[in-house]
Amino acid sequence: MLKVVSSRDELVARLLEREHRGEDLEAGVRAIIDQVREQGDAGVLAATRRFDRANLTASGLQVTEEEIREAYAKVSPELLESLRQAHEHIRDFHARQLLQSWFQPGRDGEVVGQLYRPLKRVGIYVPGGTAAYPSSVLMNAVPAKVAGVEEIIMVTPPRPDGSVLPLVLVAAAESGVTKIFKAGGVQAVAALAYGTESIPKVDKIVGPGNIYVTIAKRLVFGLVDIDMLAGPSEIVVVADGDADPELVAADLLSQAEHDPRAAAILVTPDEELACRVRDEVERQLAELPRREIAAEALENYGAAVVTGSLSEAVELANELAPEHLELYIREPFAWLGAIENAGAVFLGSYASEPVGDYFAGPNHVLPTGGTARFFSPLSVEDFLKRTSVIYASEQALQKWGPHIVRLAEDEGLDAHARAVALRLKRLGSD
Repeated sequence: MLKVVSSRDELVARLLEREHRGEDLEAGVRAIIDQVREQGDAGVLAATRRFDRANLTASGLQVTEEEIREAYAKVSPELLESLRQAHEHIRDFHARQLLQSWFQPGRDGEVVGQLYRPLKRVGIYVPGGTAAYPSSVLMNAVPAKVAGVEEIIMVTPPRPDGSVLPLVLVAAAESGVTKIFKAGGVQAVAALAYGTESIPKVDKIVGPGNIYVTIAKRLVFGLVDIDMLAGPSEIVVVADGDADPELVAADLLSQAEHDPRAAAILVTPDEELACRVRDEVERQLAELPRREIAAEALENYGAAVVTGSLSEAVELANELAPEHLELYIREPFAWLGAIENAGAVFLGSYASEPVGDYFAGPNHVLPTGGTARFFSPLSVEDFLKRTSVIYASEQALQKWGPHIVRLAEDEGLDAHARAVALRLKRLGSD
């Protein structure tokens, strides 16, 4: 159950244990990757039978247009409208992230610049398992589409009967996904990285998954690009004495229900609030369908930490660098400038974490495990590549050339120096 503690050291130590990187699982993951690399579709199908208990054939790997039409028929008009509203918010937010190519002429006739171009083909991984997430389809596919990616290849684990959750298929269709394949886990990552007879090789793989998916992404990085190495979900709620314990408890449980390794942390200078939230968590937990998962997460990685002041609470939040950070305090905007490390910050009593997960617009694919110190949320920029542009006029080379020659000679790179010196000679600048 949620523990009320005053030692930040104990909390940080427990969370560091949670970030076990799975080195003992690596050999098994590598074996599946090798199987797919060597056997193609056959390797994917064998792993799918083994892990997802779905007996597919090569011709059944790709989702058909008929399956997508059938999925639309199974989704209520009200749910479709909610999905489309979320899609609109996510698209509008990410459209503001588009980067423009630029060129800067210099006074000696030189031109430098930067070109932004979309990746040609990306793969998005959409989890299955304990829960399927149509929202993850939107969060991965929409920024790729906004960036101008030509082909968006989606992989997602099939259910044992070989089907995919209808709303997941509808979300993919609404987001502009090009092709959908019924493959999950390590085998899906390997197929995207190496390509098979059915599943095309991509330039980048994005999207969260379990620890096996994360290890697989790490192992194929370099052959393809990846977004980040995401771990279990987490939330830190910084709250003062004015916070409603029922709402704080609900927000903590919204993350605890994700995964037995999810972390749900309250940090507050108000000990009475901490105790009331603890009691409220226990009451609400009994009503949750996923209470066993949430209870395990809270037992291992849940805590209500009592600090000496609100300033100390914010300091601890920065140290934890959480995926989701709620500032459930009287003046949240006044404290926003003090936040240094967080994947996403939720301000005030109405901006609960699910508002960002589903609807507000910012991406919910966020850095976890303290990596918000150096990683950022998934964005349009993740689907763009930069190319530097350099043009040197005669005048610019005459002015720059002697400096370049000196620097190259100092580094012992005589051919570098000669390539410029020859041009200077032809320009009469010996």
